[in-house]
Amino acid sequence: MSKAEKVKAETVKADTLKPRLPRGLLDRRADEIAAQGRMLEVIRDTFTLYGFEALETPFIEYTEALGKFLPDLDRPNEGVFSFQDDDESWLSLRYDLTAPLARFVAENFDALPKPYRSFRAGYVFRNEKPGPGRFRQFMQFDADIVGAGSVAADAEICMMAADTLDRLGLKGQYLIKVNNRKVLDGMMEAIGLAGEEQAGRRLTVLRAIDKLDRLGPDGVRLLLGPGRKDESGDFTKGAGLDEAAIERILAYVSFQASPSDGGDRVHFWEQFFRSWSDVVGESETGREGIAELHAIMRLCAAAGYGHDQIRADPSVVRGLEYYTGPVYEAELTFPVTNEEGQVVRFGSVAGGGRYDGLVGRFRAEPVPATGFSIGVSRLFSALQLVRSPLVRGAESPGPVVVLVLDRECIADYQRLVAALRGAGIRAELYLGGAGMKAQMKYADRRRAPVAIIQGSNEREAGEVQIKDLIEGAKAAESIASNAEWKAARPAQFSVPEGELVERVRAVLARHFPQPGP
Repeated sequence: MSKAEKVKAETVKADTLKPRLPRGLLDRRADEIAAQGRMLEVIRDTFTLYGFEALETPFIEYTEALGKFLPDLDRPNEGVFSFQDDDESWLSLRYDLTAPLARFVAENFDALPKPYRSFRAGYVFRNEKPGPGRFRQFMQFDADIVGAGSVAADAEICMMAADTLDRLGLKGQYLIKVNNRKVLDGMMEAIGLAGEEQAGRRLTVLRAIDKLDRLGPDGVRLLLGPGRKDESGDFTKGAGLDEAAIERILAYVSFQASPSDGGDRVHFWEQFFRSWSDVVGESETGREGIAELHAIMRLCAAAGYGHDQIRADPSVVRGLEYYTGPVYEAELTFPVTNEEGQVVRFGSVAGGGRYDGLVGRFRAEPVPATGFSIGVSRLFSALQLVRSPLVRGAESPGPVVVLVLDRECIADYQRLVAALRGAGIRAELYLGGAGMKAQMKYADRRRAPVAIIQGSNEREAGEVQIKDLIEGAKAAESIASNAEWKAARPAQFSVPEGELVERVRAVLARHFPQPGP
């Protein structure tokens, strides 16, 4: 290469963009998309069984519709990706699927049946610092009941969450944990954080408690007190509580209760809820929350859901401010090894609660609502860890590949492809510029079960060669030499063009039999 050519090559290289995926985002390929699709279908079927109907809302909402209910008040743009429209109105990418639902219900209130049951699946966006398990774009699958003020709606959401995990093959490996924000509000009153002027500190406390599973008691203690510096050096300001208030909160949220197998469970739970009265003191709000929580547990028990599926748990708080009553999380209980090599529970894959004030922001009268959201990616990871057949599945075959040996006869090859597609057989024409050997490698990378070969001799005879690539791969394992391979021409045979579809279909049926009726 001459000096001028080297300079030109270096200039071209310098001008070439480096392919980079932005932090906090993921690419997904066909197998994962198909496996996740099977999981979503099970969720959709379960929600439909409970009478919920599908709804789709756009990715973009007016920022004012999100209001104060934003996920990260510590960032200048408040945790959402925002931009101005041509009329200078601020728009934001949705950060969850609940705020758009509230806007939709308020906008179509008179036309909707009440209570209104809906489910939505889609991507949401968080303008947060990405890290392990923290993404800027991820998918959620939500189900909500709007217009039902009874805690029977909350109980039904919890039951549906349990049924969904059962149907996904996680029976016996999860807990639906339930608490009530009114109990937490009562506790806030008891430690002197009542009133509008303390709203910011209350939210800081709730977000600190919500990190108990991830940071442990010591990390939460710092967030309730002076603040905490993470591994990267970033500092999160704390709630500034005194030691007595911190101890009271930690004692409450760390309490784990489960009736013994041989004991009187009804009596146990009566005692359990009475003990919570000490936490809320004389707070009417707190006592109302305890009564609602007790009612949910009774309804779930009456429907046949045991404490090993749905139980009260004081550690559940949910970090968003809009929750007003019962809150719940679906936690997977099987062990995994974390980044420090410690064996821990897998953790939460879904959560939600009652948000009676969110829809009411758009209307004069209050509108009760409750619902929960599944973290699709996290639940998918869990199913992979337990080697669920649902997400592993049988690897789907690629298309039948029609090779192109004579480029001047491309129309003849296109006719073969069209015949296969017309019969409902997935097929593609090789569109590259390589020779036969490379085309066979391409078919292998495409996981093609069959390759169609037609040279000039076959074309003149009105025939095609059908190569069963799956059978050929099996035969290749037992053939020792290249000469033996050529002599055997394993799993390759000629047929008249008119029999192409029939014979290809027979090969596919042998390897991928359809399930019976």
